Amino acid sequence: MTSAFLAACRRQPVPHTPVWYMRQAGRSLPEYLKAREGVPMLQACATPELVVEITMQPVRRYGVDAAIFFSDIVVPLKAIGVDLDIKPGVGPVVADPIRDARGLEALRPLEPGDVPYVTEAVRALVGELKGTPLIGFAGAPFTLASYLIEGGPSKNHDHTKAMMYGEPALWHALMDRLAGIVAEHLRIQVDAGAQAVQLFDSWVGAVAPDDYREYVMPYTRRIFDAVPEVPRIHFGVGTGELLGLLGEAGADVVGVDWRVPLDEAARRVGPGKALQGNLDPAVLLAPWEAVERKARDVHARGKAAEGHIFNLGHGVLPSTDPDQLKRLTELVHQLR
Repeated sequence: MTSAFLAACRRQPVPHTPVWYMRQAGRSLPEYLKAREGVPMLQACATPELVVEITMQPVRRYGVDAAIFFSDIVVPLKAIGVDLDIKPGVGPVVADPIRDARGLEALRPLEPGDVPYVTEAVRALVGELKGTPLIGFAGAPFTLASYLIEGGPSKNHDHTKAMMYGEPALWHALMDRLAGIVAEHLRIQVDAGAQAVQLFDSWVGAVAPDDYREYVMPYTRRIFDAVPEVPRIHFGVGTGELLGLLGEAGADVVGVDWRVPLDEAARRVGPGKALQGNLDPAVLLAPWEAVERKARDVHARGKAAEGHIFNLGHGVLPSTDPDQLKRLTELVHQLR
């Protein structure tokens, strides 16, 4: 059977609008909380049986058209020896932020042997999913660089931008190394059987278009060039001014957050690309009548795109009622 998700990625006719949700594998699901009880995030990401179980949970519960590999964007950095941890309620925290050339020494190339649990989990999932596509997962170089330079989450990315503007040679050297690591991480997942990939650049919305083109795009393009045989999705938050560039960087599908209507996003991105998105995740906290109204609007505006994958404009919020997501999935599948 042809996958509606893969067909939409390729801008081909679909029997229904495919739907999946960013961060569908966890946080709001009681079965996820039970599986993760007492297990730190990075340990969970390195345990194939747990990765398989958590990735499958939303597929079983919601009947979505694609599974997203359960992982975290810092997994490849941890695998090559970067001293970091994910602090609950905070996010990734790096013990020794990279602020000079000496810091680059911590970033050696990633090899398949560094992440055997990724290969094992992907192969197991491909068999378990029985035709439902698996989306490979990775964080983009700008967002990874921000964590490495700042030492953790940052609102303004002060040190990151200071390096980008003030020490461009160091910046490009850092981005070059990260691009190689990320490209290999996605390559490993595709080689193991992932049928699409999504590159998350959570913080790249902090960058102006001209700066994106100069300081970020070459590295994004290099990553997408490494996996040309599968659909490539690119998503960032607050990227309304960058949407055209996200597609230009090599994505087949441009993810859109909730701030830009999909018909306007289609205009900004231009022809030759599919779109993914973009219901505001907070809408799911409202009564069903509001969810349905907003979802129908997203679906209608998505018709302006050459291909549309229904999704949220960012990840599922932890307080989301899973029944709302199941009902939303059923609604989108009914719409034509």
